[in-house]
Amino acid sequence: MEKTDDTLLSDCRVLDLTDEKGFLCGRILGDIGADVIKVEPPGGTPARNIGPFYQDIPHPEKSLYWFAYNANKRGITLNIETADGREIFKRLAQTANIIIESFDLGYLDSLGIGYQALAQDYPDIIMVSISPFGQTGPYKDYEAPDIIAAAMGGNMYVTGEPDRAPLRISSPQAYLHAGATAAVAALIAYYHCRNTGDGQHVDVSIHESMISFSANIAPFAYMLQKNLKRCGIFREGVVGNALIRLLWPCKDGYILFSAMGTPTGAKSNQALMKAMEKEGLAEPLKSLNWDGFDRRSANRETQQKIEAAIAPFFLNHTKEELLKLAIDEEIMLLPVSTPAELLGSNQLETRGFWTEVEHPEVGEAIVYPGAFVRSSEGCCNIRRRAPLIGNHNEEIYLGELGFTREELVMMKEAAII
Repeated sequence: MEKTDDTLLSDCRVLDLTDEKGFLCGRILGDIGADVIKVEPPGGTPARNIGPFYQDIPHPEKSLYWFAYNANKRGITLNIETADGREIFKRLAQTANIIIESFDLGYLDSLGIGYQALAQDYPDIIMVSISPFGQTGPYKDYEAPDIIAAAMGGNMYVTGEPDRAPLRISSPQAYLHAGATAAVAALIAYYHCRNTGDGQHVDVSIHESMISFSANIAPFAYMLQKNLKRCGIFREGVVGNALIRLLWPCKDGYILFSAMGTPTGAKSNQALMKAMEKEGLAEPLKSLNWDGFDRRSANRETQQKIEAAIAPFFLNHTKEELLKLAIDEEIMLLPVSTPAELLGSNQLETRGFWTEVEHPEVGEAIVYPGAFVRSSEGCCNIRRRAPLIGNHNEEIYLGELGFTREELVMMKEAAII
């Protein structure tokens, strides 16, 4: 396929066979221009029943979850468990560059449409398999809802209050991180294929994606023999027993600030002290040598002294006032934005980040987060809302694969599509 528009990936076709474990992968590829065909079983995927729903009306065509992660895809229904359905899928695979799937291990192989079978006919095909623990290893056949991946990936261990049980981040994250990882892997494989003509099977483990997302947990354990712990609004010191406060209440919400060590931290802390002096709040910290302050080894008594002095200053000011102070005086401080504040952000409005997407089926446009990247060489945007069930059956089966309308009716009656 030759590039026909100004999107970044318009020469690529993707068949998306995933459930919620992989929706984001296809969405990312679609955002940068790939022709992503979402393949659902007849009647639609069960993931359409995941809430929240538009105006709180439970309906498979009104799932905001479905809207969010399946925009920029065309949608067809196809029963690959039937012989005719598998033959149709093979015809689709002939036109595709990438196939994304998240079935149980061995499922596609049992139907004769796994990677090895397809690669015999289409050696340049790329199949990206997203599974809880990967295609190999003693856990390869285990299932893992999002919370299991979050727990076994280590992220829950460091999330929450120290005197309470571990917590999962409120909105499911594990499947999204796996989807993003899969999109990157698919692009790498596609680039390789463009240069060599060789396809490949890409194995994405949700478990391993979460370990990567947890960033510093494993390095601390490996390099310092230290298990980072849950500390709530604090961060545990690298050495010693100090707990470093990160989250602070202010007049109209919360801000993030840390009394950093190092010369950079000293400059920020001293600038904050000058602002506090104007309000008569810096006296308790007059004797503290910020140039020699090392938060990694500061004891808890020193940390509490700092917190007791700084907290009243933040409570005297709004987030906007503190942000202006941070910019003007070069203080390492930032506001914690609410969703409403993000929607009203002048920065995001100026860049045109929020995007209205027409949804004729609900009678209005819905505001979406916009492009996740901007490029001088091509656009990344939302070109179509998520498909309805079988939305593009006629477009693809009649217009591209050459079936007649009578055949389409027969396939519908036989539960093939």
